[in-house]
Amino acid sequence: MLTDIIREHITREQLKQFAHNTFVDLVKAVVDIERGIMAVGGELHADEETVLLEDGSKQINLWGINLYPDKTGEDFVEFDSMINLRPSQGNRSRGVNDPAIQQQIIAVVNKLLAS
Repeated sequence: MLTDIIREHITREQLKQFAHNTFVDLVKAVVDIERGIMAVGGELHADEETVLLEDGSKQINLWGINLYPDKTGEDFVEFDSMINLRPSQGNRSRGVNDPAIQQQIIAVVNKLLAS
């Protein structure tokens, strides 16, 4: 599976195509909250994380999520990924425990997803 770095707006239809190519109803994504970009299309969040690290991202800024293109509101973004397990950053679960980081992630997703 090919992982793409999203730096500019994409449509919900394009996001649905990523879902269709992978998991049918969801897209795994890794968001760089510092750079305001995200990687999508990988089979594993770790694959997308690697692509972003190779592109110059710092691991401390990378968070794994799942996007559900056919859903809206709070159901659209799921904060769940093994890469989020970071005891050294105080995140001891697969989720994103810090509401401020959750808001940063949502802000990046909203910026990149064209209405």
